[in-house]
Amino acid sequence: MAGTVAERDALKIEDGHLNNSLGSPVQADVYFPRLIVPFCGHIKGGMRPGKKILVMGIVDLNPESFGISLTCGESEDPPADVAIELKAVFTERQFIRNSCVAGEWGEEQSSIPYFPFIPDQPFRVEILCEHPRFRIFVDGHQLFDFYHRIETLSAIDTIKINGDLQLTKLG
Repeated sequence: MAGTVAERDALKIEDGHLNNSLGSPVQADVYFPRLIVPFCGHIKGGMRPGKKILVMGIVDLNPESFGISLTCGESEDPPADVAIELKAVFTERQFIRNSCVAGEWGEEQSSIPYFPFIPDQPFRVEILCEHPRFRIFVDGHQLFDFYHRIETLSAIDTIKINGDLQLTKLG
């Protein structure tokens, strides 16, 4: 089938299924009609210990930043609680994370052993939910932990992605 990787992936997941690396269909826990940025999608059943969110994409050629957020719904007014917001800032080579509960932003965290994103290159971010924390992996390497500030994990049911990237796969 002709088309870009994003177009092919968008076609694959319109029926609610993703293909894993072995090519067999698997039921998706996250439903996405199209992989267009800015992106907002529903996480089936919300988060729970053991659940993993996968974001694969390609950084734009001249990026400033991009963000990935897991939120409690899509509400803008009042704003939904943000369980974790990840923001890659290229000018400062930082991968910042924070949360917003009841309209109040928490303490921002920014220490990382290295900056994993390269302009015009693909990446793979995995957000693994464990009982006390999210574990964040980039390209298979654990980068940091972020301890939960939202107590009801199942309320975390929305993923939002924006900024200077192209999405190629979500799962």
